[in-house]
Amino acid sequence: MSTHPTSIACSSLRFAWADGTEVFDGLQIAFGPGRTGLIGVNGSGKSTLLKLIAGELAPADGTVRVSGEVGYLPQNVTLDTGLRVDDVLGIAATRAALHAIEAGDVAEEHFTAVGDDWDVEERAVATLDQLGLGHIGLDRTIGEVSGGESVLLRLASLLLRRPDVLLLDEPTNNLDLFARQRLYAAVQAWSGVLVAVSHDRELLDLVDQIADLRGGEVTWYGGNFSAYEEALAVQQEAAERMVRVAETDLKRQKRELADAQVKLARRVRYGDKMFAQKREPKIVMNARKREAQVSAGKHRIMHEEKLSEARERLDEAVEAVRDDDEIRVDLPFTAVPPGRQVLTLRELTLRYGAEVKGEFDLRGPERIALVGRNGAGKTTLLRTIAGQLEAEAGEALAHVPLRFLPQRLDVLDDTLSVAENVARAAPDATNNRIRARLARFLFKGAKADQEAGTLSGGERFRAALAALLLAEPAPQLLMLDEPTNNLDMASVRQLTSALESYQGALIVASHDLAFLQSIGVTRWLLLDGELRDTTEEEVRELMATAE
Repeated sequence: MSTHPTSIACSSLRFAWADGTEVFDGLQIAFGPGRTGLIGVNGSGKSTLLKLIAGELAPADGTVRVSGEVGYLPQNVTLDTGLRVDDVLGIAATRAALHAIEAGDVAEEHFTAVGDDWDVEERAVATLDQLGLGHIGLDRTIGEVSGGESVLLRLASLLLRRPDVLLLDEPTNNLDLFARQRLYAAVQAWSGVLVAVSHDRELLDLVDQIADLRGGEVTWYGGNFSAYEEALAVQQEAAERMVRVAETDLKRQKRELADAQVKLARRVRYGDKMFAQKREPKIVMNARKREAQVSAGKHRIMHEEKLSEARERLDEAVEAVRDDDEIRVDLPFTAVPPGRQVLTLRELTLRYGAEVKGEFDLRGPERIALVGRNGAGKTTLLRTIAGQLEAEAGEALAHVPLRFLPQRLDVLDDTLSVAENVARAAPDATNNRIRARLARFLFKGAKADQEAGTLSGGERFRAALAALLLAEPAPQLLMLDEPTNNLDMASVRQLTSALESYQGALIVASHDLAFLQSIGVTRWLLLDGELRDTTEEEVRELMATAE
Protein backbone atom coordinates (compact mmCIF):
# COMPACT_ATOMS: atom_id res chain seq x y z
CA MET A 1 0.00 0.00 0.00
CA SER A 2 0.98 3.62 -0.48
CA THR A 3 2.63 5.34 2.49
CA HIS A 4 0.81 8.60 1.71
CA PRO A 5 -2.46 9.49 3.41
CA THR A 6 -5.21 8.05 1.27
CA SER A 7 -8.26 10.02 0.26
CA ILE A 8 -10.86 10.58 -2.45
CA ALA A 9 -11.87 14.11 -3.44
CA CYS A 10 -14.58 14.95 -5.98
CA SER A 11 -14.84 18.64 -6.80
CA SER A 12 -17.57 20.42 -8.83
CA LEU A 13 -18.50 17.05 -10.32
CA ARG A 14 -20.96 17.11 -13.19
CA PHE A 15 -22.28 14.04 -14.98
CA ALA A 16 -25.25 13.29 -17.23
CA TRP A 17 -26.26 10.24 -19.25
CA ALA A 18 -26.29 10.25 -23.05
CA ASP A 19 -30.03 11.00 -23.13
CA GLY A 20 -29.43 14.19 -21.13
CA THR A 21 -30.59 12.83 -17.76
CA GLU A 22 -28.59 14.75 -15.17
CA VAL A 23 -27.08 12.81 -12.26
CA PHE A 24 -24.69 15.35 -10.68
CA ASP A 25 -24.31 19.10 -11.12
CA GLY A 26 -21.46 20.49 -9.04
CA LEU A 27 -21.21 17.63 -6.51
CA GLN A 28 -18.61 18.12 -3.78
CA ILE A 29 -17.63 15.08 -1.73
CA ALA A 30 -14.50 13.68 -0.10
CA PHE A 31 -13.72 10.38 1.65
CA GLY A 32 -10.87 9.91 4.09
CA PRO A 33 -9.50 6.85 5.91
CA GLY A 34 -12.10 4.59 7.47
CA ARG A 35 -15.26 2.81 6.37
CA THR A 36 -18.08 4.87 4.81
CA GLY A 37 -21.58 3.63 3.99
CA LEU A 38 -22.94 5.49 0.96
CA ILE A 39 -26.75 5.43 0.99
CA GLY A 40 -29.58 7.10 -0.92
CA VAL A 41 -32.77 6.34 -2.82
CA ASN A 42 -32.68 4.41 -6.11
CA GLY A 43 -31.54 6.72 -8.90
CA SER A 44 -29.67 9.15 -6.62
CA GLY A 45 -26.36 8.28 -8.31
CA LYS A 46 -24.58 6.05 -5.77
CA SER A 47 -23.34 3.44 -8.27
CA THR A 48 -22.54 6.18 -10.79
CA LEU A 49 -20.37 7.94 -8.20
CA LEU A 50 -18.40 4.75 -7.50
CA LYS A 51 -17.85 4.26 -11.25
CA LEU A 52 -16.61 7.85 -11.56
CA ILE A 53 -14.17 7.32 -8.67
CA ALA A 54 -13.02 3.99 -10.14
CA GLY A 55 -12.46 5.57 -13.55
CA GLU A 56 -15.14 3.47 -15.23
CA LEU A 57 -16.96 6.67 -16.20
CA ALA A 58 -15.62 10.14 -17.03
CA PRO A 59 -17.24 13.28 -15.59
CA ALA A 60 -18.56 15.96 -17.96
CA ASP A 61 -16.91 18.54 -15.72
CA GLY A 62 -15.10 18.75 -12.39
CA THR A 63 -12.37 16.55 -11.01
CA VAL A 64 -11.97 13.21 -9.24
CA ARG A 65 -8.70 12.83 -7.34
CA VAL A 66 -7.69 9.61 -5.59
CA SER A 67 -4.43 9.18 -3.73
CA GLY A 68 -3.45 5.54 -3.93
CA GLU A 69 -4.59 2.48 -5.89
CA VAL A 70 -8.32 1.79 -6.26
CA GLY A 71 -10.01 -1.62 -6.01
CA TYR A 72 -13.61 -1.71 -7.30
CA LEU A 73 -16.20 -4.46 -6.82
CA PRO A 74 -19.16 -3.70 -9.13
CA GLN A 75 -22.75 -4.55 -8.34
CA ASN A 76 -23.02 -7.22 -11.02
CA VAL A 77 -19.96 -9.44 -11.23
CA THR A 78 -19.78 -11.42 -14.46
CA LEU A 79 -16.78 -13.67 -14.97
CA ASP A 80 -15.86 -15.87 -17.91
CA THR A 81 -16.78 -19.40 -16.84
CA GLY A 82 -13.68 -20.72 -18.61
CA LEU A 83 -11.29 -18.66 -16.48
CA ARG A 84 -9.26 -20.42 -13.81
CA VAL A 85 -9.33 -19.19 -10.23
CA ASP A 86 -5.72 -17.98 -10.40
CA ASP A 87 -6.63 -15.92 -13.50
CA VAL A 88 -9.44 -14.21 -11.57
CA LEU A 89 -7.05 -13.55 -8.69
CA GLY A 90 -4.56 -12.03 -11.13
CA ILE A 91 -1.72 -14.33 -10.15
CA ALA A 92 -1.67 -16.83 -13.05
CA ALA A 93 1.47 -15.40 -14.70
CA THR A 94 3.33 -15.15 -11.38
CA ARG A 95 2.38 -18.75 -10.46
CA ALA A 96 3.51 -20.04 -13.84
CA ALA A 97 6.87 -18.29 -13.43
CA LEU A 98 7.25 -19.68 -9.89
CA HIS A 99 6.51 -23.22 -11.03
CA ALA A 100 8.99 -22.85 -13.92
CA ILE A 101 11.74 -21.71 -11.52
CA GLU A 102 10.90 -24.57 -9.13
CA ALA A 103 11.21 -26.97 -12.07
CA GLY A 104 14.74 -25.66 -12.76
CA ASP A 105 14.06 -23.08 -15.48
CA VAL A 106 16.17 -20.04 -14.50
CA ALA A 107 15.24 -17.81 -17.44
CA GLU A 108 15.41 -14.13 -16.51
CA GLU A 109 11.79 -13.42 -17.55
CA HIS A 110 10.55 -15.81 -14.84
CA PHE A 111 12.37 -13.89 -12.11
CA THR A 112 11.08 -10.62 -13.58
CA ALA A 113 7.50 -11.98 -13.51
CA VAL A 114 7.84 -13.05 -9.86
CA GLY A 115 9.58 -9.88 -8.64
CA ASP A 116 9.29 -9.83 -4.83
CA ASP A 117 6.09 -11.87 -4.82
CA TRP A 118 7.57 -15.25 -3.86
CA ASP A 119 4.78 -16.03 -1.39
CA VAL A 120 1.94 -15.25 -3.81
CA GLU A 121 0.45 -18.76 -3.65
CA GLU A 122 0.49 -18.83 0.13
CA ARG A 123 -1.14 -15.38 0.30
CA ALA A 124 -3.75 -16.41 -2.26
CA VAL A 125 -4.68 -19.56 -0.37
CA ALA A 126 -4.81 -17.60 2.92
CA THR A 127 -7.07 -14.94 1.36
CA LEU A 128 -9.39 -17.60 -0.07
CA ASP A 129 -9.52 -19.28 3.33
CA GLN A 130 -10.31 -15.92 5.00
CA LEU A 131 -13.35 -15.59 2.71
CA GLY A 132 -14.51 -19.17 3.26
CA LEU A 133 -13.21 -20.34 -0.13
CA GLY A 134 -10.47 -22.59 1.15
CA HIS A 135 -12.09 -25.56 -0.59
CA ILE A 136 -11.63 -23.95 -4.01
CA GLY A 137 -8.32 -24.79 -5.62
CA LEU A 138 -6.35 -22.26 -7.66
CA ASP A 139 -6.64 -24.46 -10.76
CA ARG A 140 -10.43 -24.81 -10.82
CA THR A 141 -12.52 -22.90 -13.36
CA ILE A 142 -15.21 -20.30 -12.63
CA GLY A 143 -17.81 -22.58 -14.19
CA GLU A 144 -17.33 -24.89 -11.19
CA VAL A 145 -18.19 -22.29 -8.51
CA SER A 146 -21.50 -20.70 -7.49
CA GLY A 147 -22.54 -17.11 -8.21
CA GLY A 148 -21.92 -16.08 -4.60
CA GLU A 149 -18.48 -17.70 -4.64
CA SER A 150 -17.58 -15.81 -7.83
CA VAL A 151 -18.39 -12.52 -6.03
CA LEU A 152 -16.10 -13.51 -3.16
CA LEU A 153 -13.40 -14.54 -5.65
CA ARG A 154 -13.54 -11.09 -7.21
CA LEU A 155 -13.22 -9.59 -3.70
CA ALA A 156 -10.29 -11.93 -2.99
CA SER A 157 -8.53 -10.63 -6.10
CA LEU A 158 -8.90 -7.09 -4.78
CA LEU A 159 -7.64 -8.00 -1.31
CA LEU A 160 -4.60 -9.70 -2.83
CA ARG A 161 -3.73 -6.50 -4.69
CA ARG A 162 -3.89 -4.64 -1.36
CA PRO A 163 -5.31 -1.40 -2.82
CA ASP A 164 -5.43 1.81 -0.82
CA VAL A 165 -9.08 2.43 -1.67
CA LEU A 166 -11.79 -0.26 -1.77
CA LEU A 167 -15.13 0.50 -3.45
CA LEU A 168 -17.98 -2.00 -2.91
CA ASP A 169 -21.29 -1.70 -4.77
CA GLU A 170 -24.06 -3.81 -3.17
CA PRO A 171 -21.52 -6.56 -2.36
CA THR A 172 -23.94 -8.81 -0.42
CA ASN A 173 -26.69 -8.99 -3.07
CA ASN A 174 -25.88 -12.50 -4.28
CA LEU A 175 -24.28 -13.87 -1.13
CA ASP A 176 -25.86 -16.42 1.17
CA LEU A 177 -25.94 -15.95 4.95
CA PHE A 178 -22.64 -17.76 5.38
CA ALA A 179 -20.76 -15.89 2.63
CA ARG A 180 -22.05 -12.60 4.04
CA GLN A 181 -20.33 -13.34 7.34
CA ARG A 182 -17.03 -13.72 5.49
CA LEU A 183 -17.52 -10.42 3.73
CA TYR A 184 -18.47 -8.67 7.00
CA ALA A 185 -15.23 -9.94 8.56
CA ALA A 186 -13.20 -8.62 5.60
CA VAL A 187 -14.89 -5.21 5.90
CA GLN A 188 -14.22 -5.09 9.65
CA ALA A 189 -10.56 -5.88 9.05
CA TRP A 190 -10.10 -3.22 6.36
CA SER A 191 -7.73 -0.44 7.43
CA GLY A 192 -7.65 1.82 4.37
CA VAL A 193 -10.37 3.88 2.70
CA LEU A 194 -13.55 1.88 2.10
CA VAL A 195 -16.77 3.13 0.51
CA ALA A 196 -19.69 0.69 0.45
CA VAL A 197 -22.97 1.24 -1.37
CA SER A 198 -25.43 -1.12 0.29
CA HIS A 199 -28.92 -1.66 1.65
CA ASP A 200 -27.65 -4.43 3.94
CA ARG A 201 -28.20 -3.20 7.50
CA GLU A 202 -25.64 -5.58 9.02
CA LEU A 203 -22.96 -4.36 6.63
CA LEU A 204 -23.89 -0.71 7.19
CA ASP A 205 -23.65 -1.24 10.95
CA LEU A 206 -19.93 -1.99 10.46
CA VAL A 207 -19.06 1.40 8.97
CA ASP A 208 -17.63 4.44 10.74
CA GLN A 209 -19.81 7.04 9.03
CA ILE A 210 -22.80 7.37 6.71
CA ALA A 211 -22.91 9.58 3.60
CA ASP A 212 -26.53 10.21 2.57
CA LEU A 213 -26.70 11.17 -1.14
CA ARG A 214 -29.96 12.97 -1.89
CA GLY A 215 -30.86 15.51 -4.57
CA GLY A 216 -27.25 15.79 -5.74
CA GLU A 217 -25.98 16.74 -2.27
CA VAL A 218 -24.38 14.74 0.53
CA THR A 219 -25.24 14.87 4.23
CA TRP A 220 -22.79 13.23 6.63
CA TYR A 221 -23.63 11.34 9.81
CA GLY A 222 -21.04 10.05 12.24
CA GLY A 223 -21.36 6.42 13.33
CA ASN A 224 -22.98 3.39 11.75
CA PHE A 225 -26.43 2.96 10.20
CA SER A 226 -28.21 2.47 13.52
CA ALA A 227 -26.74 5.78 14.76
CA TYR A 228 -27.78 7.39 11.44
CA GLU A 229 -31.38 6.22 11.91
CA GLU A 230 -31.48 7.66 15.43
CA ALA A 231 -30.05 10.99 14.24
CA LEU A 232 -32.43 11.09 11.28
CA ALA A 233 -35.43 10.38 13.53
CA VAL A 234 -34.48 13.37 15.72
CA GLN A 235 -34.03 15.54 12.61
CA GLN A 236 -37.33 14.50 11.12
CA GLU A 237 -39.18 15.07 14.39
CA ALA A 238 -37.74 18.59 14.50
CA ALA A 239 -38.59 19.12 10.80
CA GLU A 240 -42.20 18.00 11.31
CA ARG A 241 -42.44 20.27 14.36
CA MET A 242 -41.23 23.19 12.22
CA VAL A 243 -43.89 22.36 9.63
CA ARG A 244 -46.58 22.57 12.32
CA VAL A 245 -45.17 25.90 13.57
CA ALA A 246 -44.99 27.26 10.01
CA GLU A 247 -48.56 26.12 9.26
CA THR A 248 -49.82 27.87 12.42
CA ASP A 249 -47.91 31.04 11.49
CA LEU A 250 -49.33 30.95 7.95
CA LYS A 251 -52.88 30.66 9.28
CA ARG A 252 -52.22 33.60 11.67
CA GLN A 253 -50.85 35.77 8.85
CA LYS A 254 -53.89 34.95 6.70
CA ARG A 255 -56.20 35.95 9.56
CA GLU A 256 -54.27 39.19 10.18
CA LEU A 257 -54.37 40.06 6.48
CA ALA A 258 -58.12 39.42 6.39
CA ASP A 259 -58.62 41.52 9.57
CA ALA A 260 -56.50 44.33 8.09
CA GLN A 261 -58.53 44.29 4.88
CA VAL A 262 -61.78 44.55 6.90
CA LYS A 263 -60.40 47.52 8.90
CA LEU A 264 -59.18 49.23 5.74
CA ALA A 265 -62.56 48.73 4.10
CA ARG A 266 -64.22 50.35 7.12
CA ARG A 267 -61.82 53.31 6.93
CA VAL A 268 -62.58 53.74 3.24
CA ARG A 269 -66.32 53.69 3.90
CA TYR A 270 -65.91 56.21 6.75
CA GLY A 271 -63.76 58.48 4.55
CA ASP A 272 -66.29 58.30 1.72
CA LYS A 273 -69.05 59.17 4.17
CA MET A 274 -67.13 62.20 5.50
CA PHE A 275 -66.37 63.30 1.96
CA ALA A 276 -70.02 62.99 1.00
CA GLN A 277 -71.12 65.07 4.01
CA LYS A 278 -68.49 67.74 3.16
CA ARG A 279 -67.75 68.51 6.80
CA GLU A 280 -64.24 69.87 5.96
CA PRO A 281 -62.79 71.86 3.05
CA LYS A 282 -62.46 69.78 -0.12
CA ILE A 283 -58.67 70.24 -0.34
CA VAL A 284 -58.25 68.95 3.23
CA MET A 285 -60.52 65.99 2.63
CA ASN A 286 -58.72 65.05 -0.61
CA ALA A 287 -55.40 65.21 1.21
CA ARG A 288 -56.76 62.96 3.97
CA LYS A 289 -58.17 60.56 1.42
CA ARG A 290 -54.79 60.31 -0.37
CA GLU A 291 -53.05 59.87 2.97
CA ALA A 292 -55.51 57.14 3.99
CA GLN A 293 -55.03 55.37 0.64
CA VAL A 294 -51.24 55.48 0.99
CA SER A 295 -51.46 54.27 4.58
CA ALA A 296 -53.90 51.53 3.59
CA GLY A 297 -51.63 50.44 0.73
CA LYS A 298 -48.61 50.27 3.03
CA HIS A 299 -50.62 48.33 5.60
CA ARG A 300 -51.85 45.84 3.00
CA ILE A 301 -48.37 45.40 1.49
CA MET A 302 -46.88 44.80 4.96
CA HIS A 303 -49.39 42.03 5.72
CA GLU A 304 -49.02 40.52 2.25
CA GLU A 305 -45.22 40.44 2.71
CA LYS A 306 -45.65 38.76 6.08
CA LEU A 307 -47.97 36.21 4.47
CA SER A 308 -45.49 35.58 1.67
CA GLU A 309 -42.67 35.11 4.19
CA ALA A 310 -44.84 32.68 6.17
CA ARG A 311 -45.49 30.67 2.99
CA GLU A 312 -41.73 30.56 2.27
CA ARG A 313 -41.00 29.34 5.81
CA LEU A 314 -43.63 26.62 5.38
CA ASP A 315 -42.16 25.56 2.02
CA GLU A 316 -38.68 25.35 3.59
CA ALA A 317 -40.03 23.35 6.53
CA VAL A 318 -41.89 20.94 4.24
CA GLU A 319 -38.74 20.54 2.12
CA ALA A 320 -36.83 19.35 5.19
CA VAL A 321 -39.33 16.53 5.81
CA ARG A 322 -38.44 13.43 3.81
CA ASP A 323 -40.95 12.22 1.27
CA ASP A 324 -40.16 8.49 1.38
CA ASP A 325 -43.81 7.58 0.93
CA GLU A 326 -45.02 4.30 2.34
CA ILE A 327 -47.27 1.85 0.57
CA ARG A 328 -50.54 1.56 2.48
CA VAL A 329 -52.94 -1.00 1.07
CA ASP A 330 -56.00 -2.82 2.33
CA LEU A 331 -55.93 -6.45 1.18
CA PRO A 332 -58.81 -8.24 2.95
CA PHE A 333 -59.29 -10.80 0.17
CA THR A 334 -55.80 -12.21 0.78
CA ALA A 335 -56.78 -13.36 4.28
CA VAL A 336 -56.31 -17.03 5.17
CA PRO A 337 -58.02 -18.34 8.33
CA PRO A 338 -55.80 -20.06 10.94
CA GLY A 339 -55.48 -23.78 10.30
CA ARG A 340 -56.54 -23.55 6.63
CA GLN A 341 -54.37 -25.84 4.48
CA VAL A 342 -52.42 -23.67 2.04
CA LEU A 343 -49.67 -25.88 0.59
CA THR A 344 -48.69 -29.55 0.61
CA LEU A 345 -45.27 -30.87 -0.45
CA ARG A 346 -45.12 -34.67 -0.58
CA GLU A 347 -41.95 -36.78 -1.13
CA LEU A 348 -40.64 -34.04 -3.39
CA THR A 349 -37.36 -34.37 -5.30
CA LEU A 350 -36.33 -31.15 -7.03
CA ARG A 351 -34.73 -30.97 -10.44
CA TYR A 352 -31.23 -30.32 -9.05
CA GLY A 353 -31.28 -32.83 -6.22
CA ALA A 354 -32.72 -31.18 -3.10
CA GLU A 355 -35.51 -33.12 -1.39
CA VAL A 356 -38.58 -32.71 0.79
CA LYS A 357 -38.90 -36.03 2.61
CA GLY A 358 -42.28 -37.19 3.85
CA GLU A 359 -45.04 -34.60 3.85
CA PHE A 360 -44.71 -30.88 4.47
CA ASP A 361 -47.79 -28.73 5.16
CA LEU A 362 -48.21 -24.98 5.30
CA ARG A 363 -51.37 -23.92 7.15
CA GLY A 364 -53.02 -20.58 7.82
CA PRO A 365 -51.31 -17.20 7.45
CA GLU A 366 -47.83 -18.48 8.29
CA ARG A 367 -44.84 -16.31 7.40
CA ILE A 368 -42.00 -18.58 6.37
CA ALA A 369 -38.35 -17.63 5.92
CA LEU A 370 -36.61 -19.99 3.47
CA VAL A 371 -32.86 -19.93 4.08
CA GLY A 372 -29.86 -21.91 2.88
CA ARG A 373 -26.55 -21.61 1.11
CA ASN A 374 -26.19 -20.35 -2.46
CA GLY A 375 -27.03 -23.21 -4.81
CA ALA A 376 -29.05 -25.15 -2.19
CA GLY A 377 -32.15 -25.02 -4.40
CA LYS A 378 -34.32 -22.30 -2.80
CA THR A 379 -35.24 -20.70 -6.13
CA THR A 380 -35.80 -24.14 -7.66
CA LEU A 381 -38.20 -25.02 -4.83
CA LEU A 382 -40.19 -21.80 -5.26
CA ARG A 383 -40.39 -22.22 -9.03
CA THR A 384 -41.55 -25.82 -8.57
CA ILE A 385 -44.32 -24.74 -6.17
CA ALA A 386 -45.31 -22.00 -8.66
CA GLY A 387 -45.60 -24.59 -11.42
CA GLN A 388 -42.74 -23.16 -13.49
CA LEU A 389 -40.58 -26.29 -13.07
CA GLU A 390 -41.55 -29.93 -12.91
CA ALA A 391 -40.36 -31.98 -9.95
CA GLU A 392 -38.23 -35.09 -10.53
CA ALA A 393 -40.56 -36.95 -8.18
CA GLY A 394 -43.38 -36.30 -5.69
CA GLU A 395 -45.82 -33.43 -5.79
CA ALA A 396 -46.26 -29.78 -4.80
CA LEU A 397 -49.93 -28.93 -4.33
CA ALA A 398 -51.21 -25.41 -3.60
CA HIS A 399 -54.73 -25.29 -2.12
CA VAL A 400 -55.20 -21.52 -2.55
CA PRO A 401 -54.44 -18.94 -5.28
CA LEU A 402 -50.71 -18.18 -5.30
CA ARG A 403 -48.34 -15.66 -6.89
CA PHE A 404 -44.55 -15.76 -7.23
CA LEU A 405 -42.21 -12.76 -7.52
CA PRO A 406 -38.84 -13.94 -8.92
CA GLN A 407 -35.51 -12.17 -8.43
CA ARG A 408 -35.53 -10.89 -12.02
CA LEU A 409 -38.93 -9.13 -11.62
CA ASP A 410 -39.88 -10.52 -15.04
CA VAL A 411 -43.61 -10.67 -14.25
CA LEU A 412 -44.10 -7.36 -16.10
CA ASP A 413 -44.53 -6.78 -19.83
CA ASP A 414 -42.10 -3.92 -20.55
CA THR A 415 -44.17 -2.69 -23.51
CA LEU A 416 -47.29 -2.16 -21.37
CA SER A 417 -48.01 0.60 -18.86
CA VAL A 418 -48.15 -0.06 -15.14
CA ALA A 419 -51.98 0.09 -15.23
CA GLU A 420 -52.12 -2.29 -18.21
CA ASN A 421 -49.85 -4.78 -16.43
CA VAL A 422 -52.18 -4.81 -13.42
CA ALA A 423 -55.21 -5.10 -15.71
CA ARG A 424 -53.73 -8.30 -17.21
CA ALA A 425 -53.74 -9.86 -13.73
CA ALA A 426 -57.22 -8.49 -12.88
CA PRO A 427 -59.18 -8.55 -16.18
CA ASP A 428 -62.57 -7.97 -14.51
CA ALA A 429 -61.50 -4.86 -12.58
CA THR A 430 -62.59 -1.47 -13.94
CA ASN A 431 -59.99 1.09 -15.02
CA ASN A 432 -61.05 3.42 -12.18
CA ARG A 433 -60.68 0.64 -9.63
CA ILE A 434 -57.20 -0.29 -10.92
CA ARG A 435 -56.03 3.33 -10.81
CA ALA A 436 -57.45 3.92 -7.34
CA ARG A 437 -55.61 0.86 -6.03
CA LEU A 438 -52.39 1.70 -7.90
CA ALA A 439 -52.35 5.10 -6.20
CA ARG A 440 -51.85 3.24 -2.91
CA PHE A 441 -48.69 1.78 -4.47
CA LEU A 442 -47.54 5.36 -5.25
CA PHE A 443 -48.47 5.20 -8.94
CA LYS A 444 -50.70 8.26 -9.23
CA GLY A 445 -52.01 9.97 -12.37
CA ALA A 446 -49.54 9.84 -15.25
CA LYS A 447 -47.24 7.50 -13.29
CA ALA A 448 -49.77 4.70 -13.81
CA ASP A 449 -49.48 5.24 -17.59
CA GLN A 450 -45.68 4.92 -17.63
CA GLU A 451 -44.32 1.97 -19.60
CA ALA A 452 -42.85 -0.74 -17.35
CA GLY A 453 -39.64 -0.77 -19.41
CA THR A 454 -38.89 2.84 -18.42
CA LEU A 455 -39.27 2.38 -14.65
CA SER A 456 -36.38 2.69 -12.20
CA GLY A 457 -35.39 -0.33 -10.12
CA GLY A 458 -37.49 0.70 -7.11
CA GLU A 459 -40.48 1.67 -9.29
CA ARG A 460 -40.28 -1.62 -11.18
CA PHE A 461 -40.35 -3.53 -7.92
CA ARG A 462 -43.43 -1.60 -6.71
CA ALA A 463 -45.17 -2.21 -10.06
CA ALA A 464 -44.40 -5.95 -9.94
CA LEU A 465 -45.62 -6.15 -6.34
CA ALA A 466 -48.82 -4.28 -7.28
CA ALA A 467 -49.44 -6.66 -10.21
CA LEU A 468 -49.20 -9.62 -7.82
CA LEU A 469 -51.13 -8.27 -4.84
CA LEU A 470 -53.91 -6.67 -6.90
CA ALA A 471 -54.42 -9.80 -9.01
CA GLU A 472 -57.83 -11.49 -9.09
CA PRO A 473 -58.37 -13.88 -7.48
CA ALA A 474 -56.34 -12.35 -4.68
CA PRO A 475 -53.23 -14.41 -3.84
CA GLN A 476 -53.52 -16.18 -0.52
CA LEU A 477 -50.00 -17.57 -0.87
CA LEU A 478 -47.29 -15.10 -1.85
CA MET A 479 -43.73 -16.26 -2.60
CA LEU A 480 -40.82 -13.81 -2.89
CA ASP A 481 -37.30 -14.70 -4.03
CA GLU A 482 -34.58 -12.37 -2.64
CA PRO A 483 -36.97 -9.39 -2.75
CA THR A 484 -34.56 -6.84 -1.23
CA ASN A 485 -31.80 -7.29 -3.82
CA ASN A 486 -31.06 -3.94 -5.51
CA LEU A 487 -33.65 -2.06 -3.42
CA ASP A 488 -32.69 1.13 -1.61
CA MET A 489 -33.58 1.51 2.06
CA ALA A 490 -36.77 3.50 1.29
CA SER A 491 -37.98 0.74 -1.08
CA VAL A 492 -37.26 -1.92 1.54
CA ARG A 493 -39.40 0.05 4.01
CA GLN A 494 -42.14 0.31 1.37
CA LEU A 495 -42.03 -3.47 0.84
CA THR A 496 -42.20 -4.08 4.59
CA SER A 497 -45.22 -1.80 4.97
CA ALA A 498 -46.99 -3.51 2.05
CA LEU A 499 -46.40 -6.94 3.58
CA GLU A 500 -47.83 -5.68 6.89
CA SER A 501 -51.15 -5.32 5.04
CA TYR A 502 -50.91 -8.74 3.43
CA GLN A 503 -53.05 -11.26 5.34
CA GLY A 504 -52.22 -14.46 3.46
CA ALA A 505 -49.45 -17.04 3.76
CA LEU A 506 -45.97 -15.89 2.88
CA ILE A 507 -42.77 -17.69 1.83
CA VAL A 508 -39.69 -15.49 1.47
CA ALA A 509 -36.29 -16.78 0.31
CA SER A 510 -33.77 -14.24 1.56
CA HIS A 511 -30.29 -13.81 3.01
CA ASP A 512 -31.30 -10.48 4.59
CA LEU A 513 -31.88 -11.35 8.25
CA ALA A 514 -32.83 -7.79 9.24
CA PHE A 515 -35.56 -7.77 6.59
CA LEU A 516 -36.85 -11.21 7.60
CA GLN A 517 -37.11 -10.05 11.20
CA SER A 518 -39.00 -6.90 10.12
CA ILE A 519 -41.80 -8.85 8.36
CA GLY A 520 -42.69 -10.99 11.39
CA VAL A 521 -41.47 -14.44 10.31
CA THR A 522 -43.32 -17.18 12.22
CA ARG A 523 -41.44 -20.21 10.87
CA TRP A 524 -37.89 -20.80 9.62
CA LEU A 525 -37.06 -23.47 7.02
CA LEU A 526 -33.53 -24.52 6.10
CA LEU A 527 -32.84 -26.09 2.70
CA ASP A 528 -29.54 -27.95 2.85
CA GLY A 529 -29.88 -31.11 0.79
CA GLU A 530 -33.33 -31.54 2.27
CA LEU A 531 -35.95 -29.20 3.69
CA ARG A 532 -36.34 -29.06 7.47
CA ASP A 533 -37.68 -26.77 10.17
CA THR A 534 -35.12 -24.69 12.02
CA THR A 535 -35.01 -21.61 14.25
CA GLU A 536 -33.59 -18.13 13.90
CA GLU A 537 -31.11 -19.01 16.66
CA GLU A 538 -29.89 -22.04 14.73
CA VAL A 539 -29.53 -19.96 11.57
CA ARG A 540 -27.39 -17.47 13.46
CA GLU A 541 -25.30 -20.29 14.95
CA LEU A 542 -24.74 -21.75 11.48
CA MET A 543 -23.66 -18.31 10.29
CA ALA A 544 -21.31 -17.98 13.23
CA THR A 545 -19.62 -21.28 12.35
CA ALA A 546 -18.94 -19.82 8.90
CA GLU A 547 -16.86 -17.00 10.40
